[in-house]
Formats: sequence, structure tokens, C-alpha cells
Amino acid sequence: MPETDPNRSAEKQPLTGHALIQSYLKLLDASPGVYRMLDAQARVLYVGKARNLRARVSNYARRTGHSERIARMIRETASMMFLTTKTETEALLLEQNLIKQLKPRYNVLLRDDKSFPNILVTTGHAFPQIKKHRGAKKEKGAYYGPFASAGAVNRTLNQLQRVFLLRNCPDSQFDTRTRPCLLYQIKRCSGPCVGKVSADDYRASVKDAQQFLSGRSTGIQEALAAQMMEASDAMEFERAAALRDRIRALTQVQTAQGINPHTVTEADIVALHLESGQACVQVFFIRAGQNWGNRDFYPRVGEGIEAAEVLEAFLGQFYDTKEPPKQVILSHPIENADLMEQALSQKLGRKVELLVPQRGEKAELVSGAARNARESLARKMSESAAQSKLLAGLADAFGLDGPPQRIEVYDNSHIQGTNAVGGMIVAGPDGFMKNQYRKFNIRGDDLTPGDDFGMMKEVLTRRFKRLLKEDPDRDKGLWPDLLLIDGGAGQVSAVMEIMEEYGVEDIPMVGVAKGVDRDHGKEEFHRSGQRPFALRMNDPVLYFVQRLRDEAHRFAIGTHRAKRAKSVGVTPLDEVPGVGATRKRALLAHFGSAKAVSRANLADLKAVDGISDALAEAIYGFFHESG
Repeated sequence: MPETDPNRSAEKQPLTGHALIQSYLKLLDASPGVYRMLDAQARVLYVGKARNLRARVSNYARRTGHSERIARMIRETASMMFLTTKTETEALLLEQNLIKQLKPRYNVLLRDDKSFPNILVTTGHAFPQIKKHRGAKKEKGAYYGPFASAGAVNRTLNQLQRVFLLRNCPDSQFDTRTRPCLLYQIKRCSGPCVGKVSADDYRASVKDAQQFLSGRSTGIQEALAAQMMEASDAMEFERAAALRDRIRALTQVQTAQGINPHTVTEADIVALHLESGQACVQVFFIRAGQNWGNRDFYPRVGEGIEAAEVLEAFLGQFYDTKEPPKQVILSHPIENADLMEQALSQKLGRKVELLVPQRGEKAELVSGAARNARESLARKMSESAAQSKLLAGLADAFGLDGPPQRIEVYDNSHIQGTNAVGGMIVAGPDGFMKNQYRKFNIRGDDLTPGDDFGMMKEVLTRRFKRLLKEDPDRDKGLWPDLLLIDGGAGQVSAVMEIMEEYGVEDIPMVGVAKGVDRDHGKEEFHRSGQRPFALRMNDPVLYFVQRLRDEAHRFAIGTHRAKRAKSVGVTPLDEVPGVGATRKRALLAHFGSAKAVSRANLADLKAVDGISDALAEAIYGFFHESG
């Protein structure tokens, strides 16, 4: 729809607020669509959808009957934009996409939008692997989930390994093993890699595991009990004890899941609690008649907002990147339930129901989720009050203009310069902002191994380059109010050079250095051009800074370890043309190590089972002719 702005033809004072909105009405019809309200600096204040654009916008033209939040938004509106859509459902989907993209100040915004882990049983291998999976479902196999957290999926996986003895090792390890691993020794795996179980028996275990994950566990327990009795009658007491342990592990899985509803097989229980301009949404995941955990979310809301608006916005943004279940059971009705059902059904490819139960088991499930939401919000508000005091104390200790809203803390991790990484963690009024954490693989080829100054300079250079590109006007909330660097005067000086180069000297920066004997509590704080200082031993602000520094250290070390572990499994044999997993295993079994293979003479290579003369010559040439 072509846009016309009444302000452009006006030579007088530009219209704002109600008068401006009224001027747009003659340009609109009854089409469905999406509208945007912008302030005088063209920043988006609000994104909304409408079944009938003219009718919806006319509500804002009224001078009375608005909440204080909406009245304030109307007063700040200096222009509007409109986009018509073919259907109302399309308008709903477009609205949620724009909200996530533009993050308007007056919209409800879901701030934590991480993907949830699943359990994946792979296919395409004679002995399928069972493992945790997060992200896009690109790998072939059967997916079961979502689980609410990594902890929930790990607990279930651990118990499933005890019950069904399925492997969790990657194919690369499976194909090169010559002896059973520790999991076989502690009865967590049946040892298919070395022929300790037949393919038929292993497939039967995989089928049982999939039945359990699909909610059909009664038959499995009965079969295991019958096998245990047979073993006991045959006086095979060791086998009977192993089957007893598997039955016990299966029972523990079901017990750990807590509430397992009888009448709900596949649903998300979504309950909202609003209080003092803050909100908590609690989501319970029910799949295959089992409770696969719960998560709480704290969407950004404001005073005077209605539960229906919060819940509708949450559902639209939550399921934008997630597959909905057959039923979504809500604590409050939403205004456009029919449109939301259509949108979710369209995404799933089959019917999705939105329910607001008043009685029965579903109502009890919602009541439990609502209680969790209320208690979670109370804890969150208490923590936020304490966090606000700490931020105010930090501002006072470091001479800041006000409590920082975004603190970025940096640290590096490496072993003698190898697998070097930099880590950035972020904290603010709501605590650690883990979706804002960033890792930096140190790329500098000209760096001396172990050059911490050079590594920090590279990390900050890349960080500021990105900030200047993504948020040059500093209006998207991506710029820090305070930088904390792990290090003393040298690190501060190195970082100041980078800040001056990019013209961002106005950001306060403090180096946190271990003091005498590198003890906690004796930290010294370094600022450019000022003398180092310390805080008293029992100062809560000192503990807060220590916690920030320790979190950055933990994140950097974890990232370094993951990078190092990934590189450990890589051998030069992986780069030799014609050497696949089977031949690689044969070479390693014969020579003991990739290094020994690289030093072997041609005759020894030809003596290895499965290595042809031509391949032996290729391997020898790879390690010798290339120098």
C-alpha cells in the first residue's frame, strides 16, 4: 500500500499524537495489515496488527479511554507506517517478525529466545547413536522433545543409557575403537563397537528406547520383568540383577519427571503472572504423556498492560522458531485466539488447539504452572532489587555517571598460546545476560604465543568494529556502560589504545588485577591515568566484581576446553586421500599412533591388513614427499 504522510504537505507545525493519527484515517480502508507508530526521530515505538486497519487505528484517535502506557505512546507518535496483508493470519505473523526485529519500546518483547534441546536417535548406521541435540534438525534420525533444559535432557539420557545400553559416542570414535570404553565397563553401553552385542539385539534396544520416548513404557517394563524372572528361574543371577537395575533405572526416569498427566499426551502448559509492571511466563513441556521439564521467561512489559496482550505476544514470538504441540493450554484467554490457532496450525501442518480450561486435570496443570510463575517472579523481583543496589554501589565505587545497564567483562584463555580464545560476558539489571555472551577465536598470526596484551587488543578491536557497524548511533542498547578487563595497568593501556583508535574513549573501563599473593579480596582496580585502588575486604561491590570476573574466566576456559577437545581428535590421517574410518582404525591399531604411521617405511605400510600397495604408496608419499 503506498504510504502518504500528511506532515509532508503541511507548512505549519507538524501534527503529533491524536491529531496525527486522525489525519491517517482517510487514507486507510478495512484491509487487514500491520501498522507502526514512530517518534520524532523515526524510532519505532510500537508495532501492531489489525483485522481492519481503519477501525484499529481509529481507536488511537480517540482522546479518552486509554491506559497511561497507551496514552504516553500516542503523545510520542510523530508518524505512522502501514502495510496491508492478504489475510489476518499473515498480519499476525508479520507483526511478530517485526517486533523481534525492531524491538519497539511499547511492545511486549520476549528477551530469552534460545532453542530447546531434544534427544536424537540417529539413523543410517547399523548401531544408532542416542544423544542430545540442539538447533536445526538437519541430521537424519528420530527427534524427541523439546526438553526444558540441558539438565533435564542429560538426566533422561543418563537413565536411558542405564536402561537400554545405547551408545552415545560419535561415529568417528565408534569406527576406530579396538577395546570397550569405560561406559561398557560401568554397564552404560552394550559395547556394539567391539561386537559385544549383535545388531539384532541392539536394534531391539533402540526400538524399546523409542517406544519409551513415545510414551509406551508399560510394555517395556513388563518385558524386562518377565526376562528377569526367566533369568532368576534359570539361576542366572548376574543377568537377573542387571535386568533388575534396568527396571529400577526406568522407574527413576518416570519418578524424576514428577507430574505425568493421564489425559494430556502432547501439550505446552503456558501460565502467566503479572505484578508491578513485571511478568513471568512459565512453560511446562508435556510430550508422550510425560513431563519433560519447565522453563520460566520474563518478557519485557510495562505498567497497565493486560494479561491477554502479554500472552498473545509471548505465544507469537515463542513459537516463531519452535514447533508447537497439538495443544497449548493457557492460564488466560487471548484476544485473537482464532488467528493464533490458524498460525500455529499452519506452522505445524496439523491442527493446534488453544485451551483455557476451567476444571479437571488440565485446569490443575495450569494452576501448578501459575503457582510456579508467581513464585519465580517473586524471586526474580527480590534478586533485581539486590542487583540494583549492587549496580548503584559499582557506579559509586568507580565514579560512573549512574548505575550501568550493560557491563561487558573480557578474559582470554590458552595453553602456551595454543587454542587461544577470548570470552565476553554481559551483565545488567537482570543479572547475567547469557544470550549476549560472545566468544572470539584468536586469529592473529603475528602474535607471539602467550601474548595476552596482543590477544586482548585483537578481541576488543573486533568487538568495537562490530559495534560501530551494527549500532553506529548507540540507540539499540548494544554498547556497554562499563568495560571490565581481567588484568592490570598493561592490559588497561593496551585496551585504551584500541578505544582511542575507534573514538570510544567515553566508555568507562576498569582493569581488575589480582593483588598480593593473587588472593581473592586483594584485587586492585586500574583506570587509565589514575592510581590503582582497592575496595575493603567485606564490600558487597567487591564480591560482585569478583563474581563478574569469575564468570568471564569460567566462560573463557570452557570455550578454550571445547576448542582444544575438538582439535584433540584430529590426526594427520584425516587429510590423507583414500583413508577412511576403517583404514584409519587399521593403521592406528597396527602402528599405535598417527605419528608412528607418518614415520613408517613403505614395506611396513604395505603389511597392514586392508591397505593396498597403491594406498600404502599414497600414504608414504603424503608424509614424505610433501616434506
